[in-house]
Amino acid sequence: MFGSSQKHGASAYATVGIETGVISASPHKLIVMLYDGAIIALSNAVHHMNKGDIPAKGNSISKAITIIENGLRASLDKKAGGEIALSLDSLYEYMTSRLLQANVQNQVEGLIEVQNLLRDLKSSWEAISPDKPRIDPSIPTLPQDPLAPRRSNLFEA
Repeated sequence: MFGSSQKHGASAYATVGIETGVISASPHKLIVMLYDGAIIALSNAVHHMNKGDIPAKGNSISKAITIIENGLRASLDKKAGGEIALSLDSLYEYMTSRLLQANVQNQVEGLIEVQNLLRDLKSSWEAISPDKPRIDPSIPTLPQDPLAPRRSNLFEA
């Protein structure tokens, strides 16, 4: 009686949180979120493949392919992005093909290969984030005294 409504309420709460994150995210952050979504979908696919849950595996792989094709690949501006955009387009096409092959042949290795490619792209994308705090190398910094007391990260009540 209570389990289904609580589960539905938690799901609705999570959906609102995701939607709020998407609405407030910069275009750069949206790409990171797409990478995260595809990586998570592939983690789920590996889990389902290992359990032998074929329908759930297929759904997770389909979700990853949709994110790659309709999110990441569709957002490429091949005119403005030049050679980099064309290379990414080819890589996304390869990922989709590899995921389809891994799905049909039940190959965990293919899922993990694409997941690792997505992780590499995500970390590269995060490294060039315009929101990332920049350290000005012209401003000298004081050396840290390793024996100096440090601020506690604990909260006091």
